[in-house]
Amino acid sequence: MNLRKLILLVVIAALIASFFIFDLGQYLDLKNLKTQQEAFSEQVSANPWFIGGAYFFLYVLVTALSLPGAALMTLLGGALFGLFGGTLLVSFASTLGATLAMLISRFMLRDWVQAKFSKRLMGINQGVEREGASYLFALRLVPVFPFVLINLAMGLTKLPVRTFWWVSQLGMLPGTLVYVNAGRELGQLNSLAAAFFKVVVASTV
Repeated sequence: MNLRKLILLVVIAALIASFFIFDLGQYLDLKNLKTQQEAFSEQVSANPWFIGGAYFFLYVLVTALSLPGAALMTLLGGALFGLFGGTLLVSFASTLGATLAMLISRFMLRDWVQAKFSKRLMGINQGVEREGASYLFALRLVPVFPFVLINLAMGLTKLPVRTFWWVSQLGMLPGTLVYVNAGRELGQLNSLAAAFFKVVVASTV
C-alpha cells in the first residue's frame, strides 16, 4: 500500500471510529430529531445560509463515509428546509457524497480487486461499459437496494465518474423527493420504516 492510500485509510478510519466512539449516531435518531425539530427550525430561521451549509457538509460527510443516517438526514432536510429547499440540498449533497464514496472505493480497492478477480470481473466490466448508465439508473430507482453498496460496487468498475454523477443525480431524485416530502411531516412519523413505506408506495404508483 502506497503512502497516499495509507494516509487516506488512516483519515477515514479515524473519522468512522470517532462517529462510533463519541456515539454521534444518537443525534441521527428519529426520536431525537423530532424532539429537537423546533430548536433546529429556529436556528434555520436565524441563520439559514449557515445552517444550510452545515447541513450540506454533514450530509456529504455521512454519505461519503457510508455512515448510517442518510435517510434520517433526508427527512430532517424536508422538515427544516421544505420540499424545494430540502430536495435541492439533499439531491446535490447525496450525489456528491455518493461520488466521493465511489472514488474512495476505486482508489483504495479497485486495483487489488481487479488484479485478484480479473477474469470474474471481465464480464461485469464489459456490461458496465455497454450499459453502465442504464444499469446504474435502474439500481438507483429501486429503493430497497442499499445505495451504500451501489456506491462501493461502482467504484470497483470502470464506470466514468461523470456518468456516475449525472445518473445518480437523476436516479436518486424521485426517492429524494418522497423522503423530503415525508420529512415535512416529521412530527407525525413514528418510525423510519413508516417513511420507507411511503417511498416504496410512491415508487410503485
